[in-house]
Amino acid sequence: MLTAEGLSCFPRQMWDKVLSKVKNSVVFIDDWCAESLHWVGGATVFLDAGARNLKQFSSFEAGGENEPKAVFVVSTLLKGRTADIIKDIISLSHFQYCIVFTAVAHSIHLLANNVTTELEGSPVFEQFEEKLCEWMGDMNFTAEVMYIPLSFAPVSPQLLLAPAFGDLFPLHSGDLESINRKRPDKKKFGHLSEIDVHSLSPDLQIEIKSLVSALNSMFEFTNTREECFAVGPLSRIIAGDLANYPQAKNRRKIAPNKASIVFIDRNLDLAGAVGHHGDSLVEKILSALQPLTGHRNDIQVDMVELTGLPPTPENRRMVAPGCLAQPQDSAARALWDAMLTWKQKEAVMEVRRHLVEAASKEKLPIKMSLGRVTAEQLSSYVQLFKSSQGALDRHWGLLQLALATTQTLRHPTLARWDACLAFERLLLQALGDSDRTAVLKQVSSLADPAATETQDRFSLEELLVLLVYVYAMGQWAEQKGKKGAEQQVEHELIGALTLALSRETELSPLLQKLTGCPPTVGLTAQKARIAMERVFGVLRDLGHARDHLKQLRSIYQGGDGVHQATYRPFLKQVLEDIYHPDRPDCVDIEHMSSGLTDLLKTGFSMFLKVSRPHPGDHALLVLFVVGGVTPSELRLVREAISAHKPGAQVLIMSTRLLRPSDILELLFTTDHLHPDIGV
Repeated sequence: MLTAEGLSCFPRQMWDKVLSKVKNSVVFIDDWCAESLHWVGGATVFLDAGARNLKQFSSFEAGGENEPKAVFVVSTLLKGRTADIIKDIISLSHFQYCIVFTAVAHSIHLLANNVTTELEGSPVFEQFEEKLCEWMGDMNFTAEVMYIPLSFAPVSPQLLLAPAFGDLFPLHSGDLESINRKRPDKKKFGHLSEIDVHSLSPDLQIEIKSLVSALNSMFEFTNTREECFAVGPLSRIIAGDLANYPQAKNRRKIAPNKASIVFIDRNLDLAGAVGHHGDSLVEKILSALQPLTGHRNDIQVDMVELTGLPPTPENRRMVAPGCLAQPQDSAARALWDAMLTWKQKEAVMEVRRHLVEAASKEKLPIKMSLGRVTAEQLSSYVQLFKSSQGALDRHWGLLQLALATTQTLRHPTLARWDACLAFERLLLQALGDSDRTAVLKQVSSLADPAATETQDRFSLEELLVLLVYVYAMGQWAEQKGKKGAEQQVEHELIGALTLALSRETELSPLLQKLTGCPPTVGLTAQKARIAMERVFGVLRDLGHARDHLKQLRSIYQGGDGVHQATYRPFLKQVLEDIYHPDRPDCVDIEHMSSGLTDLLKTGFSMFLKVSRPHPGDHALLVLFVVGGVTPSELRLVREAISAHKPGAQVLIMSTRLLRPSDILELLFTTDHLHPDIGV
């Protein structure tokens, strides 16, 4: 029987195909493939396979005189910017043998070149092989081009991420307006749910079809027939494209394994993405520590503490950082899985347990202490390993995870996290007790610099996170009356945020993108106002994201005289729907037909006793959250399965591991219709 762990092994098996070709070569790899490789084993696996060197995919890199073989690993189409960089590298080198691995299938290359029919062989790849020989300076030299789906990163046995698709995010009404502007009046769409893949921009079509192709390759490799389901407009497009993927027809006829894959739009529950209620250690680590350079889903761990050097900025830049990914260390992998899916208190205690066991095994002079685990206690345990180089080497992965924990527990942003959590709880109760005007006034009070002490003041980005949380709840979408008063308060809030933005002495990268104002150019009040008006246009749309649903319309449970108001995670509701003991029709989880047989089955089910496909039909369920997933949602899924369907196999897939601040970038500064596809 196919399991979640079986599917999560797929990325490593794809990388093995690349490793078989890298002996005696210099390897050039782009950022998104490097991030996928990072969770499989990193540069070490290439060097162990015989590669001479591993370099960034950049026009400023080249091979040496004594390096005749090159391997290029890219996540993009072999045209435009990607082709230019390959040409630049080859022109500066002395290669006689070039191999190019692309994570984009040949069928997508045909689409990008406006070829709508499937051709025999791989003519686009063959033409690129000729170009490689031309750039090397001799048509008798050797060139190979091949497709290998390197899109997925196995972050844990239950979680696969797709780093190259980290900017793929559900559309909002502003995107709908952009699409409609290019369509005649009689063919304009009334709602996002009416959009089909052909109405999207060519770049977004290629992005979606590249993801679908990678998923098809995964199911093909594991001999699996998948039933496709969707919740949300963008998920419907992706699921429909996968269900009708031409290359999958023969596989589905004979595949022995079966699975259901449910695509879910992230914007159906943004409160879960920006909220600070998850009680997750990894969420705090991702928010507190700096991202690892070139990565979206890992962070830098300061390793100076394990050296004899003083902790100066120069030494921190000199000593290579640690990270969370430890795929080569089984003990560290087990700890990482616990940190990812357990509550913070349990996870911190597990870090201490692993440190104590490792120190005892190495016969280090550890002093046992029970009770509350502190950063100082964990740090003192870590320091014991400095006395033994062998102990450092054997437990290097564990020590990186332990230091990530201690540095987060000591980090000043932890107090800000608690402050945001407290205010979110206040707003959650106010949503049921007050109208929209009162709730917005509470947020507006935080934007007034005269109303709060400096140390308690919320930053502009924190205020935007709180606003996303409030609007995403959508609880007031059905309330009537007081429209004028609400608009007035919203207008005042925009003014207060505009003033706060214009007073920023140094714009963060997010605010630079939001205002379109680089650090060298002064921000005018007009630009700040335009930026805030645009933000509120998106915010107003959030409360209507679930309007097209019939049952899963709310993520808010109002309070009463006995119980407080609560947040109801959308993912949990979906799983409760799927694994309900009575197996009712999941009216909001749409099955995507893969051909005439499915259409007939769906049609006959209206008047005959023919059961429609149900996402709970198969032993393996894949949940693909389009737009990112949080660590606390991974725990939520595990708890929901334990409660409703013990023993069920569930694999979570998504485009990125989210921090609350990521949602601000994805919502307000990302061009959803025109992703960067490297062309």
